[in-house]
Amino acid sequence: MTTGATIGYARTSTLDQVAGLEAQIAELKAAGCTKVYSEQVSSVDAARPQLKAALGFLREGDTFVVTRPDRLARGTQDLLTIVDDLSSQGVGVRIMSMDLDTTTATGRLVLTILAGIATFERSLMLERQQAGIAKAKALGKYKGRAPTARAKSAQIHSMRAEGKGVAEIVRETGASRASVYRVLGSA
Repeated sequence: MTTGATIGYARTSTLDQVAGLEAQIAELKAAGCTKVYSEQVSSVDAARPQLKAALGFLREGDTFVVTRPDRLARGTQDLLTIVDDLSSQGVGVRIMSMDLDTTTATGRLVLTILAGIATFERSLMLERQQAGIAKAKALGKYKGRAPTARAKSAQIHSMRAEGKGVAEIVRETGASRASVYRVLGSA
């Protein structure tokens, strides 16, 4: 078992999950974390600066604590990579929801098995989601996001005819630079 500092990390995916973030922070403090890094950012789409800061702060003998594995990692491989990197630095990882401590052989085994199951569950959820979208599309109830540049095609062509540059068209229409070029190129 490690004897250094106990550092926590809390994360929610969206800004409107304030209660969830506060609950994680409270759990981590109750577990003895002397410092807690927290952020509200999706693990899939964005950089996680507070996670990076926490990982950079940890030293040999410290314990890194999270409430659940999905708060720390994007998937199985990401979780195992983070745990391996920390282990090589002499840092233990505790996952509270699983009562898991990676400083033990059993803890590492259980983590690997459960991470695989979590990935499997996520894959099933995504399959169900795609099936639901396909069904909704077939019934005409799901149309997806309306293409903004195509809807503004006439405006983009008109602005270009007035001699406006691409940067100005992008600024005024809100369409992306690539979309403006695509609309102009299709004429």
